[in-house]
Amino acid sequence: RRLRHEDYTIGWICALPIELAAAQEMLDEEHQPLPQDASDPNSYTLGCVGGHNTVIMVLGLTGTNSAASAVAQMQSTFTSVQLGVMVGIGGGVPSAIADIRLGDVVVCQPSKDCGGVIQYDLGKTRPDGVERTGFLNAPPMALLSAVASLKASHLKGRVGFLDYLARLSNQSLFARDKAGPDVLYDPVYNHEEGEENCNNCKK
Repeated sequence: RRLRHEDYTIGWICALPIELAAAQEMLDEEHQPLPQDASDPNSYTLGCVGGHNTVIMVLGLTGTNSAASAVAQMQSTFTSVQLGVMVGIGGGVPSAIADIRLGDVVVCQPSKDCGGVIQYDLGKTRPDGVERTGFLNAPPMALLSAVASLKASHLKGRVGFLDYLARLSNQSLFARDKAGPDVLYDPVYNHEEGEENCNNCKK
């Protein structure tokens, strides 16, 4: 199908090409591309997810400045976008309380002392862990309501969200044979000389 620019209400931002590939797999249907102004260098994938017309974009450069610029250009091209989400690969945060590993699906929700999304450069490293020095704003009410609805569906045994995730497990690009122990290296540790991966790094 070919829709109009004003038919798209959700913006989905990816930082990496692998994240874009996963986002494209989530589409219920893909739409034909639309013309855009020469001043907008973004590349878009258009489609529908769960009844929502969605424009997906991957950043050409990572970083907050390039992301802000790319999102502003997306909003000028797709003027009806009401909600923007950034979905991607987060860093693992293993701990005894919430053992979050790379590849886990994490949906954030605000609490009394946190906006829901923790940005690690808004913190200081202390001997006993990371001390937060700030946090981002809470998500808009529309997203919070959607999360509450997802929780209710999950409690009733309706797992539509998991159906979308199951699509990725059928793709060899995103599959992992089995979960195993994660080997965590010190941030200043370099690969063994001449190596580009951790296969021969010291455990």
